[in-house]
Amino acid sequence: METKERRVGTVSRGIRCPIIRQGDNLAEIVSKSVIEAAEIEGFELRDKDVIAMTESIVARAQGNYANINDIAEDVKNKLGGGTIGVIFPILSRNRFAICLKGIAKGAKKIVLMLSYPSDEVGNSLATYDLIDAAGINPYTDVLTLEKYREVFGVQKLAFTGVDYVEYYGNLIKEMGAEVEIIFANQPKAILDYTDCVLTCDIHTRARTKRLLKEAGAKVVCGLDDILNASVGGSGYNEKYGLLGSNKSTEETIKLFPKECKDLVLDVQKKVFDATGKNVEVMVYGDGAFKDPQGKIWELADPVVSPAFTDGLIGTPNELKLKYLADNDFKNLSGDELKKAISDSIRKKDGSSLVGNMAAQGTTPRQLTDLIGSLCDLTSGSGDKGTPVVLVQGYFDNYTN
Repeated sequence: METKERRVGTVSRGIRCPIIRQGDNLAEIVSKSVIEAAEIEGFELRDKDVIAMTESIVARAQGNYANINDIAEDVKNKLGGGTIGVIFPILSRNRFAICLKGIAKGAKKIVLMLSYPSDEVGNSLATYDLIDAAGINPYTDVLTLEKYREVFGVQKLAFTGVDYVEYYGNLIKEMGAEVEIIFANQPKAILDYTDCVLTCDIHTRARTKRLLKEAGAKVVCGLDDILNASVGGSGYNEKYGLLGSNKSTEETIKLFPKECKDLVLDVQKKVFDATGKNVEVMVYGDGAFKDPQGKIWELADPVVSPAFTDGLIGTPNELKLKYLADNDFKNLSGDELKKAISDSIRKKDGSSLVGNMAAQGTTPRQLTDLIGSLCDLTSGSGDKGTPVVLVQGYFDNYTN
């Protein structure tokens, strides 16, 4: 019998699961949910399918939570409890406000230094047009709160309507600390105010810490140094501390998942035992993409994927079909063209295509960053109820 050619490439499906609670057997729930979805919806699992779980359900199953009092105690112990410089935080009620409550509770005074015109992930506090008109040099100039208000007035974030300058200032005061707010982009600017600094940037934190230490700061911590070990039985993250955490309640945060390589391997094994299929498994948080309208870069987590099976290591190794069609095989069409392109793909043999003109325009990003972004968009961040995503056909090409 003639085998029919497949007409579908990559498919991403949100998989509905029960609400996950602390202590649940996540590997059992996830593998069962995927297998049942395939049976009910009438599709088959295949080798190299990818099963992806949100970091949220992993951390919840682990019970990886902490209280603002735990944050306060750790901050006080590590930064002295006096005047603390808190620099380069992102502007987020979900991501940072709850952390700031705990930080302020562990200090007498907070000097809050905000980057401008925007935070690290693109939330805007000003515009370059206003900066230019005022003759301000954002690379060197340090602005007081008074100067900021004089030049920029009240700037509310477009999507949330929040004036974060006022919001963060009020949060700090509500926690019983004094507050002074400045605006600067050079880390060492904070050292004119205090030599105990907590740097809250995510992806630039290593450089910021280095610059502060070189400039003579007495104590330098990053968010990854706070709650990197348990405080009185609290949750923690040994590698990332408070990075990747989310607000859970007004007093508690859910931390980024602790080590979970064993979890992805367990899901992989359970699916193989039940179906005989060799799937890949990963945990994902934020995708890594930028919103063209709001200018917000999505990645507020320290990494897209904190754990994945070994088949997801690496980057795609792909040829650009339109380049082959328009250049190497521009005189061919129809079945001849299809055969020529298929033969080119088969000849790749797994060797690197870096520098090959026929690969230009393909995206040399980590597989987990690409697939994690696809999964983040598929599961959404709201009420879809699909914290697991099944991606099929991702590793297919034109010849499959």
